[in-house]
Amino acid sequence: MTNNNFEVIIIGGGYAGLSAALSLGRSLRKVLIIEGNSPSANKRSKFSYNFITQDGIKPESILKQAKDQILKYDTLKFISDIAISVQKSNDLCFINTFSGHKFNSKKIIFATGIKYIYPKIKGFSECWGVSIIHCSGCHGYEFKNKKTAILANGDSAFMFISIVLNLTDKISILTNGESSFSPMQLEKLNSRKIQIIESKIKEIQHVEGVIKNVVFDNNISSDFEVLYAFPELNQKSELPSKLGCQFTDDGLIKVDSYNRTTVNGVYACGDNSSDRRSISNAVVNGHLAGATVNLELSIESF
Repeated sequence: MTNNNFEVIIIGGGYAGLSAALSLGRSLRKVLIIEGNSPSANKRSKFSYNFITQDGIKPESILKQAKDQILKYDTLKFISDIAISVQKSNDLCFINTFSGHKFNSKKIIFATGIKYIYPKIKGFSECWGVSIIHCSGCHGYEFKNKKTAILANGDSAFMFISIVLNLTDKISILTNGESSFSPMQLEKLNSRKIQIIESKIKEIQHVEGVIKNVVFDNNISSDFEVLYAFPELNQKSELPSKLGCQFTDDGLIKVDSYNRTTVNGVYACGDNSSDRRSISNAVVNGHLAGATVNLELSIESF
């Protein structure tokens, strides 16, 4: 790549990053997308759901089509590389990559995603995205009327049950230790005949990610068909932190309603800054970030 100067550099070429790029490319912005080809946090999900025109489509097919469309715009460039450092000086951002490239831009968009920290339960990671899921809107329909477990406790579990009850009445709560429900919550759960299991989970037995049994530390097992779980998360990239971006209490990059971070000229979109983790939301989020950057570049150059 002979010219290393860009108006915008997008770090991350997933759904949010490509959506931001499309928004910018259609305004003739000179943009570089750097994608390290690291797997998505939900890489094992076989299909995308609850995304109009893309319902039931394989995520990798959506991503390939998006990239093919992006590369039709002459001002958008895409490289497979890893951004290893980012610095700001005055009104420019300077980026170094693993392959030794050096780039600079007026604006930077982080679309770097997140990674889940799975609980130390045998079989959990193998089932994640197959029969252990976190979003009832994305995948709950495929498990309607199934024997369902929710790995959660207290207020968060109580709130989530109200959503899942519309999909199945075969629900148990796995608190993986002593429950923390209030007397009012316990009364409500009992009235809906929802079982609370406080035993520690020893293992999730499965076949190619499909749950067969959840085994507890007392060696009693239950043949649940789906498990909702909400693992902790970390940022996939350390670059936003190193650049001085602030984070929420949940570990997300702090952004305003226009996807601006707390660092001037730096933006974030997608899973790294939103708790609404779905492909459709990432696309919307990326589009907004791209539109915001385009507007601010236009104002600055007017």
